[in-house]
Amino acid sequence: MAATSTTNFSIGSATSASSKLGPLSQSKAFRIRFNSTNYLRSFNGLKTANSASCESKSVFLGSESSAALKRSYISKARKDNKRSYSCVQLQASYKVAVLGASGGIGQPLALLIKMSPLVSALHLYDIANVKGVAADLSHCNTPSQVLDFTGASELAACLKGVNVVVIPAGVPRKPGMTRDDLFNINANIVKTLVEAVADNCPDAFIHIISNPVNSTVPIAAEVLKQKGVYDPKKLFGVTTLDVVRANTFVAQKKNLKLIDVDVPVIGGHAGITILPLLSKTKPSVTFTDEEVQELTVRIQNAGTEVVEAKAGAGSATLSMAYAAARFVESSLRALDGDSDVYECSFVESDLTELPFFASRVKLGRNGVEALISSDLQGLTEYEQKALEALKPELKASIEKGVAFLQKQPVTA
Repeated sequence: MAATSTTNFSIGSATSASSKLGPLSQSKAFRIRFNSTNYLRSFNGLKTANSASCESKSVFLGSESSAALKRSYISKARKDNKRSYSCVQLQASYKVAVLGASGGIGQPLALLIKMSPLVSALHLYDIANVKGVAADLSHCNTPSQVLDFTGASELAACLKGVNVVVIPAGVPRKPGMTRDDLFNINANIVKTLVEAVADNCPDAFIHIISNPVNSTVPIAAEVLKQKGVYDPKKLFGVTTLDVVRANTFVAQKKNLKLIDVDVPVIGGHAGITILPLLSKTKPSVTFTDEEVQELTVRIQNAGTEVVEAKAGAGSATLSMAYAAARFVESSLRALDGDSDVYECSFVESDLTELPFFASRVKLGRNGVEALISSDLQGLTEYEQKALEALKPELKASIEKGVAFLQKQPVTA
């Protein structure tokens, strides 16, 4: 008999808030242990290793987040007056499409989504090399079926009936490439893909990862408006990586358990537009002025930290994939009826004078249910000044995205 191996994972998250949307309890990354003898049962999240306890587990979600999923099913059973709700089986029932699935972010992101117990079908799209990625992932013994789609002629088929669309497609900035070069390439990619989303799955949640997010989200919004299907509650700029980094760096700096740390991050998703609200850190912790300055700058420049560590050979792909998978899982939980799902995201907003703004939001079946304004109240002097300082740059980025679409209207 093969020896039993044990592996630690720290992956997945769940967030919560008070019923009054007041101070929010911390986001958490959860650890579970599994061994080779019950690998299948713990991995797929649908059948439990111990039917008596009915503890549904998933490597991706972690035990506590899986418990949140279970609670949502129990609640449904109670509402339906079902007697046997103590042993609820999760059902994979959502379709997710990753557009740009063979890229540096797309591949690890697809793997993490494949691990979700809520996904029934995973559609992978790219202009090349996606068949091999799909074939590889299809061997993973998790519930979702993997289908591949290559090139513009197969994009519509990829999107039919999809509940969540994730767009990491685009190119990273390379040596000799100006920011305008990067913008023009990725703006056209996002425009084309969102046009297809509007035509084939207009009710889907749309997660924009392609940079610059501060501009590509407004581009996506303008495309959807011109197509007549814009729902601001269902369009998200994925800024979860800023939260993930803030939580990690603060935990390291203050010697805290990472599982307990939650730092809201507001503003945008580039440079000084990224504003971690360290004064709102949970659990409550004190920072010196020097620590606030050091941590804020590190969080804002963390992407450059990775690029330099990779010696120009790549950018932040793995951490971005992890963060995006966390946001996908949160969206799926919300779609599935979990009423306690909160994440930070760059969305249409009225919290400031800017039309788009990253803040913590409550997610529900129809997308954004509420913007959490309490995070912006009682800021420190440093944070208030930083908030005012980021607004001109964020405003310019938003306007750049809108102007791009005005010059290049969508195809009918």
